[in-house]
Amino acid sequence: MIRIIAVLLLLIPGLVSAFGIKLIRDTLFDDIYPIFFNIGIQFVAGFILFLGGIAFIGGFIVHRDRKRQQNKKKRR
Repeated sequence: MIRIIAVLLLLIPGLVSAFGIKLIRDTLFDDIYPIFFNIGIQFVAGFILFLGGIAFIGGFIVHRDRKRQQNKKKRR
C-alpha cells in the first residue's frame, strides 16, 4: 500500500511537468490557450510547472536516499 502511495506521489508531479512541457511547446508553435492572454505568460507558466514538477521528484528521491542512507559521503 505504501508503494502505491509513493508511485502516486511521483505520478502527479510528473503529469504537472508534462503539462508544463506541453505549454512550452504550444508557445513555441504559437498555439495560445484562452486562459493566458499573453504568449509570454503561457511560456513562463509552463516553465514554472516544469521546474516545479522536476524539483519535487528530485527532492523526493534525495529525501528517500538520505533516509535509507544510500547517498555517498563527499570526499575532500
